Amino acid sequence: MQLGFIGTGAITSAMVSGLCAADAGQRIWLSPRNAGVAAKLAARYPGAAVAGSNQDVLDACETVVLAVRPPLARGVLAALRFRPEHRVVSVMAGLARRQLAELVAPAGQVTRAVPLPAAAERRSTTAIFPPDPVVAALFASLGSTVEVETEDEFEALAAATATLAAHFTFSDSIAAWLTRQGVPAAKARDYVAKVILGLAAAAVDAPDRSFRELAGECATPGGMNEQVLRHLTENGVFERVSEGLDGILRRVRAAAPGVTPPE
Repeated sequence: MQLGFIGTGAITSAMVSGLCAADAGQRIWLSPRNAGVAAKLAARYPGAAVAGSNQDVLDACETVVLAVRPPLARGVLAALRFRPEHRVVSVMAGLARRQLAELVAPAGQVTRAVPLPAAAERRSTTAIFPPDPVVAALFASLGSTVEVETEDEFEALAAATATLAAHFTFSDSIAAWLTRQGVPAAKARDYVAKVILGLAAAAVDAPDRSFRELAGECATPGGMNEQVLRHLTENGVFERVSEGLDGILRRVRAAAPGVTPPE
């Protein structure tokens, strides 16, 4: 497969790193928009090369990943000539599939995806809309995929990725507390990271069990886990998480007309 990238930011870097590590067999063509990043990727990976222009990327490839910053997308795409046989994959937020189809016409296949930075280590879970076997295979080489049938579902999954920084900050608050108790910072960080890794593995290994059920197993009546869980619940921490995600979903859907607004 000849795979092209229009835009060479953080997500492009993560995807290219993961694809080259997987040795997935793609010949990768990079946009020269961010010349420094593109040159470093091409120097690091023999399967990647920098094209002379964005149009050269399209001319060389059947599958093209759009990774331009959303405010610049319309201007960049308007200057390009797509072919009917192009398969276009957008990893940009804020443009509904209908809008993308208009901008990349006459390209025949348009898909939206939300890869995560963990694609670099081939650990990304990538939401895809609409289902497409070629796109699913591409992102499966970077971890796992979740294909959805509606753009409403897709936008909700995209909004959920806004919690990544909050997850790290929650972990940091635990590690910082340990440090205040005299645990060396490096040891506290390593301990918390591995505890969370174990919890994530337990959830992945038990797909038929809800997170609430798993939490209930940890929260023994009268135990320490129950005490902390009750404290956070009574102080509205989990309600605030839901409210924050509601705000993100409103923002995402306001930027992508044509998607059902949240109630």
